[in-house]
Amino acid sequence: MNNHHVVRKPAESTEEQNLFELRTLLETSRLLIESRETDFVLNNLLLITMDKMLVPRGAILIHEPGSDNYRVTRIEGKARVEVDSEITLPWKSDDFESIVIDPLKHDIKPPELFEGQNRGLFFNLRTSNDHLGYLYLSRKGNDEVLDEREIEFVESITIISSAAIANSRIFAQMRKINRKLDRRVFELNTLFELSKEFNSMVNREKIASTFKFSLLGQLQAKKLLLLFKIGKRYDLLTSSGLTRRPSARMRKRIFRLSEGTQRIGESWYEEVPFLEENGITYLVPLHMQGEKIAVIGVSDKANGKELSRSELNFLQSLGNLAVLSIQKTLFLKERIEKERLEEEISIAKNIQMGLFPDKLPDIEGLDVAVKNIPSQLVGGDYYDVVQTPDTNHIFAIGDVTGKGIPAALLMANLQSMLHVLLPVDIPLTTATGRINNLIFENTPSDKFITFFWGKYFHHTRTFSYINAGHNPPLLLKHGGENFKELREGGLILGALSTREPYKESEVKLSPGDVLVFYTDGVTEAFSKEGEIYGEERLKEIIIANRYRSAEEILERIVDDVHDYSDNDLSDDITMIVVRVH
Repeated sequence: MNNHHVVRKPAESTEEQNLFELRTLLETSRLLIESRETDFVLNNLLLITMDKMLVPRGAILIHEPGSDNYRVTRIEGKARVEVDSEITLPWKSDDFESIVIDPLKHDIKPPELFEGQNRGLFFNLRTSNDHLGYLYLSRKGNDEVLDEREIEFVESITIISSAAIANSRIFAQMRKINRKLDRRVFELNTLFELSKEFNSMVNREKIASTFKFSLLGQLQAKKLLLLFKIGKRYDLLTSSGLTRRPSARMRKRIFRLSEGTQRIGESWYEEVPFLEENGITYLVPLHMQGEKIAVIGVSDKANGKELSRSELNFLQSLGNLAVLSIQKTLFLKERIEKERLEEEISIAKNIQMGLFPDKLPDIEGLDVAVKNIPSQLVGGDYYDVVQTPDTNHIFAIGDVTGKGIPAALLMANLQSMLHVLLPVDIPLTTATGRINNLIFENTPSDKFITFFWGKYFHHTRTFSYINAGHNPPLLLKHGGENFKELREGGLILGALSTREPYKESEVKLSPGDVLVFYTDGVTEAFSKEGEIYGEERLKEIIIANRYRSAEEILERIVDDVHDYSDNDLSDDITMIVVRVH
Protein backbone atom coordinates (compact mmCIF):
# COMPACT_ATOMS: atom_id res chain seq x y z
CA MET A 1 0.00 0.00 0.00
CA ASN A 2 1.31 3.46 -0.90
CA ASN A 3 1.93 5.36 2.39
CA HIS A 4 2.39 9.14 2.37
CA HIS A 5 6.01 10.25 2.46
CA VAL A 6 7.62 13.35 3.96
CA VAL A 7 8.90 16.01 1.60
CA ARG A 8 11.86 17.92 3.13
CA LYS A 9 12.14 21.65 2.61
CA PRO A 10 15.47 23.25 1.66
CA ALA A 11 17.52 24.20 4.72
CA GLU A 12 17.91 27.85 3.71
CA SER A 13 14.13 28.39 3.85
CA THR A 14 13.56 26.92 7.30
CA GLU A 15 13.85 30.16 9.30
CA GLU A 16 11.66 32.07 6.88
CA GLN A 17 9.05 29.30 6.88
CA ASN A 18 9.05 29.09 10.67
CA LEU A 19 8.39 32.83 10.86
CA PHE A 20 5.61 32.56 8.29
CA GLU A 21 3.94 29.67 10.13
CA LEU A 22 4.25 31.41 13.50
CA ARG A 23 2.68 34.58 12.14
CA THR A 24 -0.12 32.58 10.54
CA LEU A 25 -0.77 30.72 13.79
CA LEU A 26 -0.90 33.94 15.79
CA GLU A 27 -3.28 35.60 13.35
CA THR A 28 -5.47 32.51 13.16
CA SER A 29 -5.52 32.11 16.96
CA ARG A 30 -6.69 35.66 17.45
CA LEU A 31 -9.31 35.35 14.72
CA LEU A 32 -10.78 32.10 16.00
CA ILE A 33 -10.56 32.61 19.74
CA GLU A 34 -12.23 36.03 19.55
CA SER A 35 -15.12 34.55 17.60
CA ARG A 36 -18.17 33.36 19.48
CA GLU A 37 -19.89 31.72 16.50
CA THR A 38 -19.29 28.03 15.77
CA ASP A 39 -20.09 28.42 12.06
CA PHE A 40 -17.48 31.16 11.73
CA VAL A 41 -14.81 29.02 13.38
CA LEU A 42 -15.55 25.97 11.23
CA ASN A 43 -15.63 27.95 8.00
CA ASN A 44 -12.32 29.69 8.71
CA LEU A 45 -10.67 26.48 9.91
CA LEU A 46 -11.40 24.82 6.55
CA LEU A 47 -10.57 27.80 4.33
CA ILE A 48 -7.35 28.74 6.15
CA THR A 49 -5.91 25.22 6.17
CA MET A 50 -6.86 24.58 2.52
CA ASP A 51 -5.38 27.91 1.46
CA LYS A 52 -2.11 27.57 3.38
CA MET A 53 -1.57 23.93 2.37
CA LEU A 54 -2.66 24.42 -1.26
CA VAL A 55 -5.20 21.63 -0.86
CA PRO A 56 -8.08 21.49 -3.42
CA ARG A 57 -10.50 19.41 -1.35
CA GLY A 58 -11.50 19.62 2.31
CA ALA A 59 -14.37 18.96 4.67
CA ILE A 60 -15.49 19.41 8.27
CA LEU A 61 -17.21 16.45 9.91
CA ILE A 62 -18.93 17.14 13.24
CA HIS A 63 -19.79 14.27 15.58
CA GLU A 64 -23.46 13.81 16.42
CA PRO A 65 -23.64 13.26 20.23
CA GLY A 66 -25.12 9.92 21.29
CA SER A 67 -24.41 8.20 17.94
CA ASP A 68 -21.58 7.01 15.68
CA ASN A 69 -22.58 9.42 12.92
CA TYR A 70 -20.88 12.56 11.65
CA ARG A 71 -22.63 15.49 10.00
CA VAL A 72 -20.93 17.10 7.01
CA THR A 73 -21.03 20.79 8.02
CA ARG A 74 -18.54 22.20 5.48
CA ILE A 75 -17.14 20.77 2.23
CA GLU A 76 -15.03 22.27 -0.55
CA GLY A 77 -14.30 20.56 -3.89
CA LYS A 78 -16.30 18.34 -6.20
CA ALA A 79 -18.00 16.22 -3.56
CA ARG A 80 -19.95 12.98 -3.47
CA VAL A 81 -21.83 14.03 -0.32
CA GLU A 82 -23.89 17.10 0.49
CA VAL A 83 -23.69 19.56 3.35
CA ASP A 84 -25.81 18.42 6.35
CA SER A 85 -25.69 14.80 5.22
CA GLU A 86 -24.57 12.17 7.73
CA ILE A 87 -21.80 9.58 7.32
CA THR A 88 -20.26 6.86 9.45
CA LEU A 89 -16.49 6.36 9.76
CA PRO A 90 -14.93 2.87 10.02
CA TRP A 91 -13.12 3.70 13.29
CA LYS A 92 -13.79 5.12 16.73
CA SER A 93 -12.46 8.50 17.80
CA ASP A 94 -10.22 6.91 20.45
CA ASP A 95 -8.79 4.16 18.21
CA PHE A 96 -5.69 6.25 17.49
CA GLU A 97 -3.44 8.15 19.86
CA SER A 98 -2.28 10.55 17.16
CA ILE A 99 -4.31 13.61 16.28
CA VAL A 100 -3.76 12.71 12.57
CA ILE A 101 -5.36 9.66 10.98
CA ASP A 102 -3.94 8.48 7.63
CA PRO A 103 -6.35 5.90 6.08
CA LEU A 104 -3.59 4.56 3.77
CA LYS A 105 -1.13 4.11 6.59
CA HIS A 106 -3.67 2.39 8.85
CA ASP A 107 -5.19 0.31 6.03
CA ILE A 108 -8.75 1.62 6.52
CA LYS A 109 -11.19 2.79 3.92
CA PRO A 110 -13.37 5.76 4.86
CA PRO A 111 -16.45 6.67 2.81
CA GLU A 112 -15.62 8.56 -0.37
CA LEU A 113 -16.24 12.25 0.23
CA PHE A 114 -15.10 13.44 -3.21
CA GLU A 115 -15.17 12.28 -6.78
CA GLY A 116 -11.92 10.85 -8.07
CA GLN A 117 -8.97 10.38 -5.82
CA ASN A 118 -9.97 10.29 -2.16
CA ARG A 119 -6.62 10.07 -0.40
CA GLY A 120 -6.08 12.50 2.42
CA LEU A 121 -5.71 12.97 6.17
CA PHE A 122 -8.26 13.22 8.98
CA PHE A 123 -7.32 15.64 11.79
CA ASN A 124 -9.07 14.92 15.09
CA LEU A 125 -10.94 17.92 16.49
CA ARG A 126 -11.09 17.41 20.23
CA THR A 127 -10.62 19.08 23.59
CA SER A 128 -9.28 17.43 26.73
CA ASN A 129 -12.81 16.23 27.50
CA ASP A 130 -14.74 15.87 24.26
CA HIS A 131 -14.37 14.61 20.71
CA LEU A 132 -15.87 17.20 18.34
CA GLY A 133 -15.26 15.77 14.87
CA TYR A 134 -12.67 15.77 12.08
CA LEU A 135 -11.04 18.13 9.62
CA TYR A 136 -10.38 16.30 6.33
CA LEU A 137 -7.73 17.56 3.88
CA SER A 138 -6.95 15.86 0.56
CA ARG A 139 -3.55 15.71 -1.05
CA LYS A 140 -2.25 18.88 -2.66
CA GLY A 141 -3.22 19.90 -6.16
CA ASN A 142 -0.01 18.32 -7.52
CA ASP A 143 -0.86 15.07 -5.67
CA GLU A 144 1.88 15.61 -3.12
CA VAL A 145 1.23 14.60 0.46
CA LEU A 146 1.58 17.07 3.33
CA ASP A 147 5.06 17.01 4.81
CA GLU A 148 5.85 16.71 8.50
CA ARG A 149 6.11 20.47 9.05
CA GLU A 150 2.78 21.12 7.30
CA ILE A 151 1.08 18.39 9.31
CA GLU A 152 2.36 19.95 12.53
CA PHE A 153 1.04 23.32 11.36
CA VAL A 154 -2.43 21.91 10.68
CA GLU A 155 -2.36 20.09 14.01
CA SER A 156 -1.73 23.41 15.75
CA ILE A 157 -4.62 25.02 13.87
CA THR A 158 -6.99 22.17 14.80
CA ILE A 159 -6.04 22.40 18.49
CA ILE A 160 -6.76 26.15 18.47
CA SER A 161 -9.99 25.62 16.53
CA SER A 162 -11.19 22.85 18.85
CA ALA A 163 -10.85 25.16 21.82
CA ALA A 164 -12.63 27.94 19.91
CA ILE A 165 -15.47 25.57 18.93
CA ALA A 166 -15.88 24.42 22.54
CA ASN A 167 -15.90 28.03 23.74
CA SER A 168 -18.43 29.08 21.11
CA ARG A 169 -20.72 26.20 22.11
CA ILE A 170 -20.48 27.23 25.75
CA PHE A 171 -21.23 30.82 24.80
CA ALA A 172 -24.23 29.73 22.69
CA GLN A 173 -25.53 27.68 25.61
CA MET A 174 -25.05 30.64 27.94
CA ARG A 175 -26.97 32.91 25.56
CA LYS A 176 -29.78 30.36 25.42
CA ILE A 177 -29.87 30.12 29.21
CA ASN A 178 -29.79 33.91 29.55
CA ARG A 179 -32.69 34.26 27.13
CA LYS A 180 -34.70 31.79 29.20
CA LEU A 181 -33.71 33.57 32.40
CA ASP A 182 -34.65 36.96 30.96
CA ARG A 183 -38.04 35.59 29.99
CA ARG A 184 -38.54 34.05 33.45
CA VAL A 185 -37.64 37.38 35.10
CA PHE A 186 -40.00 39.22 32.75
CA GLU A 187 -42.80 36.75 33.49
CA LEU A 188 -42.18 37.01 37.21
CA ASN A 189 -42.23 40.81 37.13
CA THR A 190 -45.44 40.66 35.11
CA LEU A 191 -47.03 38.35 37.68
CA PHE A 192 -46.10 40.56 40.59
CA GLU A 193 -47.33 43.69 38.85
CA LEU A 194 -50.61 41.98 38.07
CA SER A 195 -50.79 40.70 41.64
CA LYS A 196 -50.81 44.27 42.92
CA GLU A 197 -53.39 45.25 40.32
CA PHE A 198 -55.68 42.29 41.07
CA ASN A 199 -55.48 42.91 44.83
CA SER A 200 -56.81 46.43 44.28
CA MET A 201 -59.84 45.19 42.29
CA VAL A 202 -63.20 44.27 43.79
CA ASN A 203 -65.10 43.65 40.56
CA ARG A 204 -64.82 40.15 39.10
CA GLU A 205 -65.62 41.30 35.54
CA LYS A 206 -62.72 43.75 35.68
CA ILE A 207 -60.40 41.05 37.05
CA ALA A 208 -61.47 38.65 34.28
CA SER A 209 -60.97 41.32 31.62
CA THR A 210 -57.49 42.18 32.90
CA PHE A 211 -56.64 38.50 32.94
CA LYS A 212 -57.81 38.05 29.35
CA PHE A 213 -55.86 40.91 27.83
CA SER A 214 -52.73 40.14 29.87
CA LEU A 215 -52.79 36.51 28.75
CA LEU A 216 -53.54 37.16 25.09
CA GLY A 217 -50.82 39.80 24.95
CA GLN A 218 -48.24 37.59 26.63
CA LEU A 219 -48.92 34.34 24.75
CA GLN A 220 -50.17 35.82 21.47
CA ALA A 221 -52.98 33.28 21.37
CA LYS A 222 -56.15 33.85 19.35
CA LYS A 223 -58.79 31.93 21.33
CA LEU A 224 -59.50 31.92 25.07
CA LEU A 225 -62.17 30.95 27.58
CA LEU A 226 -62.25 31.03 31.39
CA LEU A 227 -64.80 28.88 33.23
CA PHE A 228 -65.36 29.48 36.95
CA LYS A 229 -67.32 27.25 39.34
CA ILE A 230 -69.74 29.13 41.59
CA GLY A 231 -71.75 26.71 43.67
CA LYS A 232 -73.25 24.29 41.15
CA ARG A 233 -72.90 26.71 38.24
CA TYR A 234 -70.06 26.87 35.72
CA ASP A 235 -69.88 30.48 34.57
CA LEU A 236 -68.03 31.74 31.49
CA LEU A 237 -66.23 34.70 33.07
CA THR A 238 -64.43 35.82 29.92
CA SER A 239 -63.67 34.66 26.37
CA SER A 240 -62.04 35.79 23.13
CA GLY A 241 -62.38 34.65 19.53
CA LEU A 242 -65.15 32.06 20.10
CA THR A 243 -67.68 31.52 17.32
CA ARG A 244 -70.46 30.99 19.85
CA ARG A 245 -71.06 30.94 23.59
CA PRO A 246 -70.93 27.42 25.11
CA SER A 247 -74.17 26.20 26.65
CA ALA A 248 -74.48 25.41 30.37
CA ARG A 249 -74.25 21.68 29.59
CA MET A 250 -71.18 22.23 27.40
CA ARG A 251 -69.47 24.31 30.11
CA LYS A 252 -70.09 21.56 32.64
CA ARG A 253 -68.61 18.90 30.30
CA ILE A 254 -65.52 21.02 29.59
CA PHE A 255 -65.02 21.65 33.31
CA ARG A 256 -65.25 17.98 34.23
CA LEU A 257 -63.16 16.83 31.27
CA SER A 258 -59.95 18.62 32.27
CA GLU A 259 -57.71 16.84 34.78
CA GLY A 260 -54.21 18.23 34.23
CA THR A 261 -52.53 20.81 32.01
CA GLN A 262 -52.27 19.09 28.64
CA ARG A 263 -52.86 19.38 24.93
CA ILE A 264 -56.31 18.23 23.84
CA GLY A 265 -56.43 14.87 22.05
CA GLU A 266 -58.86 13.54 19.45
CA SER A 267 -60.94 11.70 22.07
CA TRP A 268 -61.69 14.99 23.84
CA TYR A 269 -62.65 16.65 20.58
CA GLU A 270 -65.05 13.78 19.91
CA GLU A 271 -66.57 14.19 23.37
CA VAL A 272 -66.76 18.00 23.21
CA PRO A 273 -66.87 19.14 19.52
CA PHE A 274 -67.19 22.75 20.69
CA LEU A 275 -63.48 22.76 21.58
CA GLU A 276 -62.33 21.75 18.08
CA GLU A 277 -64.82 24.08 16.40
CA ASN A 278 -63.30 27.02 18.28
CA GLY A 279 -59.64 26.02 17.98
CA ILE A 280 -59.11 25.40 21.71
CA THR A 281 -55.98 23.21 21.94
CA TYR A 282 -55.15 23.30 25.68
CA LEU A 283 -57.19 22.94 28.87
CA VAL A 284 -55.62 24.12 32.13
CA PRO A 285 -57.50 23.31 35.38
CA LEU A 286 -56.94 25.58 38.41
CA HIS A 287 -57.25 24.29 41.95
CA MET A 288 -57.58 25.83 45.39
CA GLN A 289 -57.17 23.72 48.52
CA GLY A 290 -57.42 20.55 46.45
CA GLU A 291 -60.68 21.55 44.69
CA LYS A 292 -60.93 22.44 41.02
CA ILE A 293 -62.52 25.88 40.84
CA ALA A 294 -61.72 27.07 37.31
CA VAL A 295 -60.62 25.91 33.84
CA ILE A 296 -58.77 27.89 31.19
CA GLY A 297 -59.09 26.93 27.53
CA VAL A 298 -56.61 28.44 25.07
CA SER A 299 -55.53 27.99 21.45
CA ASP A 300 -52.11 27.75 19.85
CA LYS A 301 -50.31 31.01 19.09
CA ALA A 302 -51.44 33.23 16.24
CA ASN A 303 -48.46 31.99 14.18
CA GLY A 304 -49.58 28.37 14.62
CA LYS A 305 -46.83 27.38 17.07
CA GLU A 306 -47.64 25.31 20.15
CA LEU A 307 -47.26 26.76 23.63
CA SER A 308 -44.02 25.87 25.43
CA ARG A 309 -43.89 24.37 28.92
CA SER A 310 -42.68 27.74 30.25
CA GLU A 311 -45.63 29.51 28.64
CA LEU A 312 -48.06 26.96 30.08
CA ASN A 313 -46.54 27.51 33.54
CA PHE A 314 -47.01 31.26 33.12
CA LEU A 315 -50.61 30.64 32.02
CA GLN A 316 -51.25 28.58 35.15
CA SER A 317 -49.62 31.15 37.43
CA LEU A 318 -51.60 34.02 35.93
CA GLY A 319 -54.77 31.93 36.13
CA ASN A 320 -54.16 31.14 39.81
CA LEU A 321 -53.62 34.81 40.50
CA ALA A 322 -56.83 35.87 38.78
CA VAL A 323 -58.94 33.04 40.16
CA LEU A 324 -57.79 33.58 43.73
CA SER A 325 -58.65 37.27 43.42
CA ILE A 326 -62.02 36.47 41.85
CA GLN A 327 -62.86 33.94 44.52
CA LYS A 328 -61.86 36.35 47.26
CA THR A 329 -64.06 39.11 45.85
CA LEU A 330 -66.96 36.73 45.26
CA PHE A 331 -66.74 35.32 48.76
CA LEU A 332 -66.59 38.72 50.40
CA LYS A 333 -69.28 40.26 48.21
CA GLU A 334 -71.83 37.51 48.76
CA ARG A 335 -71.54 37.76 52.51
CA ILE A 336 -70.85 41.44 53.14
CA GLU A 337 -74.03 42.32 51.22
CA LYS A 338 -76.09 40.11 53.57
CA GLU A 339 -74.32 40.62 56.87
CA ARG A 340 -73.73 43.64 59.08
CA LEU A 341 -70.73 44.57 61.13
CA GLU A 342 -71.20 41.89 63.82
CA GLU A 343 -71.30 39.17 61.12
CA GLU A 344 -68.08 40.25 59.39
CA ILE A 345 -65.93 38.44 61.94
CA SER A 346 -67.65 35.18 61.11
CA ILE A 347 -67.05 35.80 57.41
CA ALA A 348 -63.39 36.51 58.01
CA LYS A 349 -63.04 33.28 59.98
CA ASN A 350 -64.53 31.34 57.08
CA ILE A 351 -62.03 32.98 54.74
CA GLN A 352 -59.16 32.12 57.03
CA MET A 353 -60.17 28.50 57.57
CA GLY A 354 -60.69 28.13 53.82
CA LEU A 355 -57.05 29.04 53.28
CA PHE A 356 -55.80 26.14 55.38
CA PRO A 357 -55.50 22.76 53.61
CA ASP A 358 -58.69 20.72 53.95
CA LYS A 359 -56.62 17.56 53.73
CA LEU A 360 -52.88 17.07 54.00
CA PRO A 361 -51.21 15.50 50.96
CA ASP A 362 -49.81 11.99 51.37
CA ILE A 363 -46.02 12.42 51.51
CA GLU A 364 -43.96 9.30 51.05
CA GLY A 365 -41.62 8.72 53.99
CA LEU A 366 -43.17 11.39 56.22
CA ASP A 367 -45.82 11.29 58.96
CA VAL A 368 -47.32 14.80 59.17
CA ALA A 369 -49.80 16.36 61.62
CA VAL A 370 -51.04 19.97 61.81
CA LYS A 371 -53.22 22.04 64.12
CA ASN A 372 -54.40 25.65 64.34
CA ILE A 373 -56.11 27.02 67.47
CA PRO A 374 -57.05 30.73 67.21
CA SER A 375 -57.14 32.63 70.50
CA GLN A 376 -59.99 34.74 69.11
CA LEU A 377 -62.68 33.92 66.59
CA VAL A 378 -60.30 35.00 63.83
CA GLY A 379 -56.54 34.49 64.19
CA GLY A 380 -53.45 35.68 62.38
CA ASP A 381 -51.52 32.41 62.05
CA TYR A 382 -50.94 30.67 58.74
CA TYR A 383 -49.71 27.27 57.63
CA ASP A 384 -49.70 25.28 54.41
CA VAL A 385 -48.47 21.93 53.14
CA VAL A 386 -48.69 21.72 49.37
CA GLN A 387 -47.25 19.66 46.53
CA THR A 388 -45.09 21.45 43.95
CA PRO A 389 -45.20 20.80 40.17
CA ASP A 390 -42.01 18.71 40.45
CA THR A 391 -43.85 16.39 42.97
CA ASN A 392 -41.88 17.62 45.99
CA HIS A 393 -43.61 19.45 48.88
CA ILE A 394 -43.61 22.92 50.44
CA PHE A 395 -44.10 23.39 54.21
CA ALA A 396 -44.97 26.93 55.36
CA ILE A 397 -45.91 28.57 58.66
CA GLY A 398 -46.39 32.22 59.55
CA ASP A 399 -47.71 34.66 62.14
CA VAL A 400 -49.31 37.98 61.13
CA THR A 401 -49.12 40.88 63.57
CA GLY A 402 -52.47 41.66 65.14
CA LYS A 403 -55.68 39.69 65.16
CA GLY A 404 -59.12 39.80 63.60
CA ILE A 405 -60.10 40.73 60.04
CA PRO A 406 -56.95 42.75 59.07
CA ALA A 407 -54.68 39.88 60.08
CA ALA A 408 -56.84 37.34 58.24
CA LEU A 409 -56.81 39.39 55.03
CA LEU A 410 -53.04 39.86 55.17
CA MET A 411 -52.73 36.13 55.70
CA ALA A 412 -54.93 35.57 52.63
CA ASN A 413 -52.60 37.72 50.53
CA LEU A 414 -49.58 35.75 51.75
CA GLN A 415 -51.24 32.48 50.81
CA SER A 416 -52.19 33.92 47.42
CA MET A 417 -48.58 34.92 46.70
CA LEU A 418 -47.27 31.49 47.70
CA HIS A 419 -49.70 29.64 45.41
CA VAL A 420 -48.99 31.99 42.51
CA LEU A 421 -45.29 31.22 42.80
CA LEU A 422 -45.63 27.42 42.98
CA PRO A 423 -45.70 26.72 39.20
CA VAL A 424 -42.85 29.21 38.59
CA ASP A 425 -39.44 27.58 38.81
CA ILE A 426 -37.47 30.15 40.90
CA PRO A 427 -35.29 29.72 44.01
CA LEU A 428 -36.77 30.09 47.51
CA THR A 429 -34.48 33.04 48.22
CA THR A 430 -35.71 34.99 45.15
CA ALA A 431 -39.37 34.21 45.88
CA THR A 432 -39.01 35.26 49.54
CA GLY A 433 -37.45 38.57 48.52
CA ARG A 434 -40.29 39.27 46.11
CA ILE A 435 -42.96 38.40 48.68
CA ASN A 436 -41.27 40.64 51.23
CA ASN A 437 -41.21 43.59 48.83
CA LEU A 438 -44.90 43.17 47.96
CA ILE A 439 -45.92 43.07 51.62
CA PHE A 440 -43.65 46.03 52.46
CA GLU A 441 -45.02 48.15 49.60
CA ASN A 442 -48.70 47.30 50.04
CA THR A 443 -49.34 47.08 53.80
CA PRO A 444 -49.26 49.64 56.65
CA SER A 445 -45.96 50.09 58.46
CA ASP A 446 -47.30 48.35 61.59
CA LYS A 447 -48.21 45.16 59.69
CA PHE A 448 -45.65 42.45 59.09
CA ILE A 449 -45.35 38.66 59.11
CA THR A 450 -42.92 36.25 60.72
CA PHE A 451 -42.61 33.49 58.14
CA PHE A 452 -40.82 30.18 57.65
CA TRP A 453 -41.02 27.93 54.60
CA GLY A 454 -39.04 25.13 53.09
CA LYS A 455 -39.07 22.53 50.34
CA TYR A 456 -38.73 18.81 51.02
CA PHE A 457 -37.02 16.83 48.23
CA HIS A 458 -38.16 13.20 48.31
CA HIS A 459 -35.30 11.55 46.41
CA THR A 460 -32.53 13.10 48.52
CA ARG A 461 -34.52 13.50 51.77
CA THR A 462 -33.22 17.03 52.12
CA PHE A 463 -35.17 20.02 53.42
CA SER A 464 -34.16 23.44 52.03
CA TYR A 465 -35.56 26.36 54.00
CA ILE A 466 -35.64 30.11 54.70
CA ASN A 467 -36.56 31.62 58.07
CA ALA A 468 -37.92 35.18 57.84
CA GLY A 469 -37.87 36.16 61.53
CA HIS A 470 -40.04 33.23 62.68
CA ASN A 471 -39.63 31.00 65.73
CA PRO A 472 -36.99 28.52 64.52
CA PRO A 473 -38.45 25.04 63.94
CA LEU A 474 -36.86 22.34 66.12
CA LEU A 475 -35.16 19.30 64.54
CA LEU A 476 -34.48 16.33 66.84
CA LYS A 477 -32.28 13.75 65.15
CA HIS A 478 -32.92 10.06 65.76
CA GLY A 479 -31.17 8.90 68.92
CA GLY A 480 -29.91 12.39 69.76
CA GLU A 481 -30.73 14.70 72.67
CA ASN A 482 -29.74 18.04 71.19
CA PHE A 483 -31.98 20.05 68.87
CA LYS A 484 -30.98 21.86 65.70
CA GLU A 485 -32.81 25.16 65.38
CA LEU A 486 -33.56 26.17 61.79
CA ARG A 487 -32.68 29.87 62.04
CA GLU A 488 -30.99 30.82 58.74
CA GLY A 489 -32.88 33.23 56.50
CA GLY A 490 -33.38 36.96 56.93
CA LEU A 491 -35.73 39.78 57.98
CA ILE A 492 -39.39 39.35 58.85
CA LEU A 493 -41.73 40.02 55.92
CA GLY A 494 -42.91 43.60 55.48
CA ALA A 495 -40.54 45.32 57.91
CA LEU A 496 -38.06 46.60 55.29
CA SER A 497 -37.58 46.23 51.55
CA THR A 498 -35.29 43.42 50.44
CA ARG A 499 -31.77 44.84 50.35
CA GLU A 500 -29.81 41.62 50.71
CA PRO A 501 -30.89 38.19 49.45
CA TYR A 502 -32.44 35.86 51.98
CA LYS A 503 -30.11 33.03 52.97
CA GLU A 504 -31.27 29.52 52.08
CA SER A 505 -30.01 26.52 54.08
CA GLU A 506 -30.76 22.80 54.10
CA VAL A 507 -30.79 19.84 56.47
CA LYS A 508 -30.74 16.11 55.79
CA LEU A 509 -33.66 14.14 57.23
CA SER A 510 -33.29 10.51 58.33
CA PRO A 511 -35.73 7.87 59.64
CA GLY A 512 -36.66 8.57 63.25
CA ASP A 513 -36.07 12.34 63.03
CA VAL A 514 -38.75 14.67 64.43
CA LEU A 515 -39.26 18.21 63.07
CA VAL A 516 -41.62 20.63 64.86
CA PHE A 517 -42.82 23.95 63.37
CA TYR A 518 -44.69 26.30 65.73
CA THR A 519 -45.84 29.87 66.28
CA ASP A 520 -45.04 31.93 69.38
CA GLY A 521 -48.46 31.15 70.85
CA VAL A 522 -46.92 27.87 72.05
CA THR A 523 -43.77 29.11 73.79
CA GLU A 524 -45.31 32.40 74.99
CA ALA A 525 -48.31 30.88 76.77
CA PHE A 526 -48.51 32.06 80.41
CA SER A 527 -49.31 30.21 83.60
CA LYS A 528 -51.62 31.64 86.30
CA GLU A 529 -48.51 32.91 88.04
CA GLY A 530 -47.45 34.81 84.91
CA GLU A 531 -44.55 32.52 84.02
CA ILE A 532 -43.88 31.84 80.35
CA TYR A 533 -44.10 28.32 78.91
CA GLY A 534 -40.75 28.63 77.12
CA GLU A 535 -38.77 26.71 74.56
CA GLU A 536 -37.05 24.35 77.01
CA ARG A 537 -40.36 22.91 78.20
CA LEU A 538 -41.39 22.40 74.57
CA LYS A 539 -38.15 20.49 73.90
CA GLU A 540 -38.73 18.27 76.92
CA ILE A 541 -42.19 17.29 75.66
CA ILE A 542 -40.80 16.48 72.21
CA ILE A 543 -38.02 14.28 73.64
CA ALA A 544 -40.44 12.48 75.93
CA ASN A 545 -42.74 11.60 73.00
CA ARG A 546 -40.19 11.27 70.19
CA TYR A 547 -41.13 7.66 69.35
CA ARG A 548 -44.87 8.36 69.04
CA SER A 549 -46.68 9.28 65.81
CA ALA A 550 -46.73 12.87 64.57
CA GLU A 551 -50.37 13.25 65.66
CA GLU A 552 -49.62 11.96 69.16
CA ILE A 553 -46.61 14.24 69.55
CA LEU A 554 -48.70 17.24 68.48
CA GLU A 555 -51.60 16.40 70.81
CA ARG A 556 -49.31 15.98 73.83
CA ILE A 557 -47.72 19.37 73.18
CA VAL A 558 -51.14 21.05 72.83
CA ASP A 559 -52.46 19.33 75.98
CA ASP A 560 -49.40 20.44 77.93
CA VAL A 561 -49.80 24.06 76.78
CA HIS A 562 -53.49 24.01 77.73
CA ASP A 563 -52.70 22.56 81.16
CA TYR A 564 -49.90 25.08 81.73
CA SER A 565 -52.08 28.09 80.77
CA ASP A 566 -55.24 26.72 82.39
CA ASN A 567 -56.90 26.86 78.94
CA ASP A 568 -56.45 30.65 78.82
CA LEU A 569 -54.58 31.23 75.54
CA SER A 570 -53.32 34.75 74.90
CA ASP A 571 -52.21 34.04 71.33
CA ASP A 572 -52.98 31.71 68.44
CA ILE A 573 -51.38 28.26 68.45
CA THR A 574 -50.32 26.75 65.13
CA MET A 575 -48.10 23.69 64.76
CA ILE A 576 -46.81 21.28 62.13
CA VAL A 577 -45.17 18.08 63.37
CA VAL A 578 -43.21 15.88 60.96
CA ARG A 579 -41.86 12.45 61.85
CA VAL A 580 -39.60 10.73 59.32
CA HIS A 581 -40.26 7.04 58.63
